[in-house]
Formats: sequence, structure tokens, C-alpha cells
Amino acid sequence: MSVEILNGDCTFVLGLLPDDSADSCVTDPPYHLTSVVERFGKPGSAPAQSKQSGVYARSSAGFMGQQWDGGDIAFRPETWAEVLRVLKPGGYLLAFGGTRTYHRLACAIEDAGFETRDMIGWICGSGFPKSKNIGDGRGTALKPAHEPIVMARKPLVGTVAANVERYGTGALNIDACRVGADDGANRAPPPRTANTILGGGKGTNLTASPHNDVGRWPANLIHDGSDEVLACFPESKGQQRSVGPEHGPKPSVNTYGDFGPRETFAPRGDSGSAARFFYCAKASRSDRNDGLGEDFDEKPLNWSSGEQSPGTFQSAGTKKAAKNNHPTVKPTNLMRYLCRLVTPPGGTVLDPFMGSGSTGRGAVLEGFNFIGIEQSAEYVEIAKARIKAAQK
Repeated sequence: MSVEILNGDCTFVLGLLPDDSADSCVTDPPYHLTSVVERFGKPGSAPAQSKQSGVYARSSAGFMGQQWDGGDIAFRPETWAEVLRVLKPGGYLLAFGGTRTYHRLACAIEDAGFETRDMIGWICGSGFPKSKNIGDGRGTALKPAHEPIVMARKPLVGTVAANVERYGTGALNIDACRVGADDGANRAPPPRTANTILGGGKGTNLTASPHNDVGRWPANLIHDGSDEVLACFPESKGQQRSVGPEHGPKPSVNTYGDFGPRETFAPRGDSGSAARFFYCAKASRSDRNDGLGEDFDEKPLNWSSGEQSPGTFQSAGTKKAAKNNHPTVKPTNLMRYLCRLVTPPGGTVLDPFMGSGSTGRGAVLEGFNFIGIEQSAEYVEIAKARIKAAQK
């Protein structure tokens, strides 16, 4: 396993990485949550003079006053075109977005040449409203309770099966990410076989093992198991009878049409909150500051050798990482699950907006190689300590 952490602007550092060298990209880019006035300027004002593009020329500090959230780097197709170049054919991109600006992110990713495959909803109860009190019980914002994640894929070379055979990328790790039927937590994945990836010779129908003892099929919704979120799910029964060709046709056709005979599944006969149908990524209390406050070598990880490049590597020495003050830290369990979903065994996960290293922690805990890029030297130190703690 190798870990490479690069300190610099990703628009420059991505250009140093070779073509077709990463298996997946799992990242949490800036949401650019600037106000309408900051984006477009006040009525009647003169055009802004800025190096930034288009309507975002007036953007300054963004989320919680953070300068890195201003601008429009995540809305530029050229940013994601570089990610596209670095990914292998069929490599997946998972990128978090803000509910107010997600459409800009998704369009930029698509314009760069990615194929949009889905959108994953991350539902959490820890958000807080950034609302102005207008008086008389009125305000200006809702409480944020979910974040959308773009799921996109670099175009395949040939069929899915051929692409997987050649590059190892192009398919989702379904069995490795099934949801346990008992408590909504992910179970240990079964051994990977050709059937797990290629559907047991069923052409491009990438159905994994039909046996439901390995858990429920992963959905495009993930939750954090908080009381606020669990309260939103109703009580619901699981599968109550056997299904399959030998048990007759389906009694109805849903909105997506008739997909033919169902594979054989034994009844579950379970009941409880419908939250158990979806993966639960809980955040531990120690996750945010794991490994911080300890002395560690500046290069505790397996850094790449080679010449120093401007804006990329930090000098050697001994540092003590500070408390994690990054405002948008994602739970390691969530990033671990996402890395596992889209990365082949032994593959390399890329994160061009590394922040305090949550994707890196998830990647190394799953046994993947990791390349992280972060422009803030402060966050680089925090990420190194947190990833080192995960490696232990």
C-alpha cells in the first residue's frame, strides 16, 4: 500500500500525474456557497476585474468565511477534465456537492467528458441552518439534512466486461457493499470471484451473487444513523415470501417497467425501521481528531520519490499536527464505504480536494493506495496525522 500526499493547487498538481494511473476518484470539493450578491454583484455595479471566470468573478470567501470555498474551481470543466485524464477507462468519480450548487458541479463533470451514472444521497442529522432572523418567525434558510454525491464514470473501452478484464475498472463492488439485514451496518464481504464482478457469464448484466445471506443490495441513499434521521423512516416489513421464476410472475410492474423474471430469493420475514434497507455510516466521536496532537515525522507515509516541484511537496522535519479545524469533515466510515464501492482490489484512490484526509483514511483502511492533493499546508499536516493513525 502506498500513500502520496501532495501540497499544492490541484489545477497544477493534477498535471504532474500520469494518464490512466488512478482507479477511482472520491472527493469532497468546495461547494462555493457564496451569496447571490457576491456572485453577480450589486445592481448597477461595474463589472468585476478578476482572474476568475464568468458570473463567479465577484466570489470571495464561501462557506463559513473560508477563502477556499470561494471562486469556481469545482464548477470548471477543465478541473474535472484533468481528473478524467488521470483515471483509467471505466474509473468512477464520486464528488460531494452542496444542495444549492450541485447542479453546477454535475454539469461541469459531465461537460468534462464523464458519464453521469447516478446520484447518491448522504442523509445526516448534524447540519445546522445558516439563516438570518427576519423577525415574526421568518428566516432565510432551511436546515441542511442531506448532501448529494455525483456518481460519474470515465467512458469505457469496449464493453463493461472487456473494460473490467483489461483495466479492473468499470463495475461497482456490489457484494462488497451489501447492507446487513440486521442493523443497517455493512457486513464483511464474501470472497471476490469472477461472478462477483462479471455476473457469472451473463453478458453485461453485472448482477452479483443472488444469495441474500450476504445482505441487501446497496442503494443510492446512505444515512448516518442519527436520531433525527432514523425518525424519518417508517416501520416496514422485509420480503415476506419467496420470489423467483418458479414462484410465478410479479404481481405488478413498477414505474421503471418489467425487467423480466426475478432471481430466486428466500423470504426474509423481518420487520423494523426502513432505515435498515440502507447503509449506515456512523461517525465516531474520536474520528475527527484521531492521531492529532502527537509528534510524527514529516514523511511518515510512503511518499513518491523524485524532484521537488513548485507547490507540491513540503520540506522534511518533525511536526505536531494541530486540532482538526476543517469545517466539513466527513465520517471515515462513509468515505471507507464509498472507496470500497468504486475501487477494485489493490487499486488507487485519488482525492484532488483532500482537506483533512477523510478519503485517505477510508482508502488505507480498505487496503487501497491513495493520492491526495491539498493546497492548504495546515490541512496537509492534519491529513498526514489522521491517515497515519488509520494506517496503524
